[in-house]
Amino acid sequence: MTITQIQALDAMLHHHRTLMADVDNRVAALAETVNSGIAYEPAVAELITYLAEEVIPHAVAEELSIYRTAATREDLANTVNEMIAEHRVLTAAVESLANASNGPAALTQATQIGTFFTTHVVKENELLLPALLEDNDVDLVKLLEQMHHLTTAASDDPPSQKAPDPDSEAVILSLLLEAADELSKAGHGDRACRLVASAWAVLRSTRPTLAVKTTASLHRLAKTVASEPITLRSHVKGSDDTAIRELDVRHLAPAQRHEIIFSEFHALAPGSGYVLVNDHDPKPLRYQFEAEHAGDFTWDAVESGPEVWRVRITRTLNGAATTESDARDGTKVQELDVRVLPHGQRHEVIFSTYDHLPPGGGFVIVNDHDPKPLRYQFEAQHAGEFTWDYLESGPKLWRVRVGRTLVSTPV
Repeated sequence: MTITQIQALDAMLHHHRTLMADVDNRVAALAETVNSGIAYEPAVAELITYLAEEVIPHAVAEELSIYRTAATREDLANTVNEMIAEHRVLTAAVESLANASNGPAALTQATQIGTFFTTHVVKENELLLPALLEDNDVDLVKLLEQMHHLTTAASDDPPSQKAPDPDSEAVILSLLLEAADELSKAGHGDRACRLVASAWAVLRSTRPTLAVKTTASLHRLAKTVASEPITLRSHVKGSDDTAIRELDVRHLAPAQRHEIIFSEFHALAPGSGYVLVNDHDPKPLRYQFEAEHAGDFTWDAVESGPEVWRVRITRTLNGAATTESDARDGTKVQELDVRVLPHGQRHEVIFSTYDHLPPGGGFVIVNDHDPKPLRYQFEAQHAGEFTWDYLESGPKLWRVRVGRTLVSTPV
């Protein structure tokens, strides 16, 4: 039976209401366990599972169907970019929920996820979907079918019809996580953590849903690894006995911490570093660094709890994120190739690199698409303080030199 455009819209809105209600119910169940003083971990696991298996796959399907169509309209392009960025925040928030150290912390993070998700869905319902309904060139019925095929993992078709191909990556990951659990039980927790972190590094950009599962497993496994002895120091110093910058992430929402930490690392010059200040042991983060940046960083514990953890993270001399490039005037400038980074991290790395430029300094952004939206963000944040010069304009590669003018002051 063929449905109408209005019926397709109603189906999308109904599914959104179901997702929001299911998330709210699971957050409420977690609140009940925490307030009652009973074991909260099963409720956290239930919420994480639902987010990883229902909400995030739905978000990915939206990006490949509804968002892709909406992005072709100039009046909706910026909204689509915002919505995609919010999906990345949501994925990071689920990782942070898995890292919650106690019941109240888990409830706080879960409540933030519920509120954030509701706000995100309302924005889509009120801004994107009505505009697409009014567009005569958009087929909402077809988009609904696309989303259904993208999010459905199994089929109710009779056996005589072709069954959907199994998700081989998901199956392999499940086997790998089972093997990691067995390794941990056999007393090889560190080896298990390294194995899971390697899987996370492969999946974080291409399969964010599976990456969430590896992060949850990694945080559970890391608790089985014996803590290393820590030498406490009264002052944070660099190798040359000079004070170094501290990156205190305690004031950030848990969902933002890992992205900021990695972004700051990507922006480091070879041989430089910062001290990470956190309110819990960042051991899982270390395994993720080893999976993505093996040999490119050093990790030196400075302080270990019980309330504050400090770790000095340094980019080694062979771990440069940038190269040197010739500008039009023949001078050498730093080249920042963001094509190797997940889309959710690129703007953070670029702005962090700019924030640490001296007046008159600059760098070249290398990207796989025209960074025009980024230029508008620069104009909104740094009007009159930056220069923007295209060195290469597609069709496959864009290179833009971004400079800090002499009148601006680095953060």
